[in-house]
Amino acid sequence: MTGKVPSFSPGSTVSSTLPGYVALCLALQVHRLVSAQFTVTGPDHPITASLGGEAVLPCHLSPRISAENMELRWFRSQFSPAVHLYHDGQDQYGEQMQEYRGRTELLKDDITNGRVTLRIRDIRLSDDGQYKCFFQSSDFYEDAILELQVAGLGSAPVISVEGHQDAGIRVVCRSAGWYPEPEVLWRDLQGQLLPSASENISPEADGLFQAEIAIVLTEESIQKVSCCVRNPRLDQERESVISIAELFFPRVNPWMVALGVILAVLIGLASYCFWRQHRAKETLQSDLERQKEEHREEKGKLFTEFGLGLRRAQLYAVDVTLDPDTANPHLVLSEDRKRVSDGDTPQDLPNRPQRFDPCALVLGAEGFAGGRRYWEVGVGDKTRWILGVCRESVSREEWVTHTPEDGYWAVRLWYGGYEALTDPLTPMPVSVRPGRVGIFLDYEAGEVSFYNVTDRSHLFTFTDVSGTLRPYFCPGYSAGGENAAPLIICPVPAPAGGNLGP
Repeated sequence: MTGKVPSFSPGSTVSSTLPGYVALCLALQVHRLVSAQFTVTGPDHPITASLGGEAVLPCHLSPRISAENMELRWFRSQFSPAVHLYHDGQDQYGEQMQEYRGRTELLKDDITNGRVTLRIRDIRLSDDGQYKCFFQSSDFYEDAILELQVAGLGSAPVISVEGHQDAGIRVVCRSAGWYPEPEVLWRDLQGQLLPSASENISPEADGLFQAEIAIVLTEESIQKVSCCVRNPRLDQERESVISIAELFFPRVNPWMVALGVILAVLIGLASYCFWRQHRAKETLQSDLERQKEEHREEKGKLFTEFGLGLRRAQLYAVDVTLDPDTANPHLVLSEDRKRVSDGDTPQDLPNRPQRFDPCALVLGAEGFAGGRRYWEVGVGDKTRWILGVCRESVSREEWVTHTPEDGYWAVRLWYGGYEALTDPLTPMPVSVRPGRVGIFLDYEAGEVSFYNVTDRSHLFTFTDVSGTLRPYFCPGYSAGGENAAPLIICPVPAPAGGNLGP
């Protein structure tokens, strides 16, 4: 806009000049305000994140202007303290909420175009709900509302037979560790829904949900059914199938009905039929006991087999130490490089290309490209950890899924569930909580096996393992809480009972 602001002279008329002056001032002010304004836009749909995983909350400015010199703030119900804060050209952690410390990262690759993204890792139930992303320049501010929906995929359904009911067999299906409330149903082999006898979905102490659903199967109805538990947010489900043998169904002897009418005349025959029925029940009970004994023998045989497998693996024990050059800045290593724990704040460490960041990992110092190797890691009472091997060539500067597709072969304890990190995850039934985990790498066979050293049981075996491999360790986020104890590389005791051979 060009021109001068009109001036007043003694001979001029005020009423003729004042309207033009006011109009010019208003035009300048409107131009200044319009040039400073912007809008903040986030996703137009809820963002879903899995427990223990990560969430990405993007926001951008319109029009596309630089946000480098603005204040950017993500917050929940209160403006301060913040989930994450950025101003004066850098992240500010002094005003951050305690529960988000060490878990957030602002991605600023496109900040000059007004695009930024907040990443939250190690997702918890408390992260569920609304967030605001707030942008403030020197003379204007605006915000947008985002919704984060947390979801947890629970355990595989466990189906059990719990006796007779209404001339049929009562079958109960149970599963735990779900969020939000799951959908539970029975289906036949053709996928048709079956009516349930009862259904109960209730919260657990940790805020997750457990489900129990029952069905009564009769001899006339379908005897092979599946129990399905589904998370509606993730659109994922877990399913288990059971087939009920005919011998479980109660039989009605037609002679007993006839003899009930003429009981007074044929009392002897009725007694004889009762005796036969009693013997049949004893035979059935005997068969069930025999099946239980065979199951116990088979379980004992498997325990012995895995026990021997662990003893053989321990013959190949090696001395593993941690490589500090690969450790994420949040991790704290002991002087002997045998212990690693999660620290509350990042350390000021040299920026090396082999260092993991942002993943909170550290590798063993030695890589393996042949032979057999075994080591043990003490996990104690920790509530979260990941252990395994990975390729020497894995990326150190991005988030990964820790699956074989990314060059990782590992197992973990995460929010009470033991899982092998396959895609999808494979639950590992654990009857005795492991205080120490054994890892056996048989490079020639292309396998890595994991053992519960506490009860000498086998946990899981990966196949098709290849490449130059290194042990890796993730102690899990602690923030000084219940998971603050370190992972400890333990000395392996010499196997008892003589040499088992290779």
